[in-house]
Amino acid sequence: MRPYKEENFSARLEKAAKAKKAALDRFRAQPGPQDPATIERQAARQAISHAREARLAERKAARDAEEARQAAERVTRAAEQVEREAELAAEASALEAKQKAARDARYAARKARK
Repeated sequence: MRPYKEENFSARLEKAAKAKKAALDRFRAQPGPQDPATIERQAARQAISHAREARLAERKAARDAEEARQAAERVTRAAEQVEREAELAAEASALEAKQKAARDARYAARKARK
């Protein structure tokens, strides 16, 4: 193991300046916005983004269609329920009318006997 080496202030400043210069050189070595590879990457990202948006729109359309189908089913079931209730009400009123006619006939027969 090497012993601790105490550096003076100017050596530390020089070392920091070299590190900054190396970082700046690495940054400058990166391709610019007009580089064909950069343009190709951006185009690929845009294609992926458009595909994602298309998939999301397709899912939303499918979800909306499913909700519309379910709403139509609910409306159909409600209409059938109303129809059944109307039939039951008609049957009940017909039964009441039949019972009233029978009651009236019994009342008239009782009156006729007196």
